[in-house]
Amino acid sequence: MQPTDNILVLGAGELGMAVLRELAALPTTHVTVMLRPLALDATFEIKRQMLDALDKLGIKVTFADAATAPEDKLAALFGGFDTLVSCLGFTAGKGTQLKLTRAAIQSRVKRFVPWQFGVDYDVIGRGSPQNLFDEQLDVRQLLRAQSKVQWLIISTGMFTSFLFEPSFGVVELSHNTVHALGSWDTAVTVTTPEDIGRLTAAILCEPELANEVVFIAGDTLNYRELANTIDQVLNRKVERVEWPLPMLRDDLIAAPDDSIRKYRAVFAEGKGVAWPKADSYNAKKKINTMTVSQWIKQHLL
Repeated sequence: MQPTDNILVLGAGELGMAVLRELAALPTTHVTVMLRPLALDATFEIKRQMLDALDKLGIKVTFADAATAPEDKLAALFGGFDTLVSCLGFTAGKGTQLKLTRAAIQSRVKRFVPWQFGVDYDVIGRGSPQNLFDEQLDVRQLLRAQSKVQWLIISTGMFTSFLFEPSFGVVELSHNTVHALGSWDTAVTVTTPEDIGRLTAAILCEPELANEVVFIAGDTLNYRELANTIDQVLNRKVERVEWPLPMLRDDLIAAPDDSIRKYRAVFAEGKGVAWPKADSYNAKKKINTMTVSQWIKQHLL
């Protein structure tokens, strides 16, 4: 990181707030967050509380809507910063990731971290069950084809909490059941937003990391290990049910717009969704991260 780095973070959701807290704690940074203009609706008071929290962290706020703002206006905004970190995910709308990338390149911001905090899209490739992933590959293609802006992609795997999200259906504690996506040997890498925030700040402090994909991992385990971990930590015996890939593909054909079914099929394929923790940036730097066992103890006991 430069002696003084002027950073703009896009979004202050669960991941955005985790990244903002860690960047604001660095001694050589000035941090600003871009938020959508506040609407006078039922969530206004919650948003006011968030603004107060940002103010206490010393984080400045600028307002713009990534989905509706013209590309050149976004480029003009981005150009006032050294580093741009996007924490705006798929909920920002189709095409937004490409729009932000084009604006970043047009702006001549020095360094851009796009919202790719997830799986290894290069390995998954085009035409996967989750069609939104193709746009992530378009973003990578744009960045690799230019030399105006330095870029960094941070691959994190799935949010750890999503493994336990009832709607996802992998861990259904209310039914004492664990479902294996694909097979019991299929692996998945998971990381908490808090660890992603810490590691993103650490990675940005290393100027030699540029124009590459950096892999981090809170934990990597297969679904058999997940079930065994739940048994051990919660002192119970969960029922084990395998959801084979052909079944999950049929489920998706029956409801092709169901985003949860898309994710189940992608993770069941087992490509690009896991990497050895020992090979991760955090393991090589000896930075401790929260394992699935530790997450269960913290959130489910």
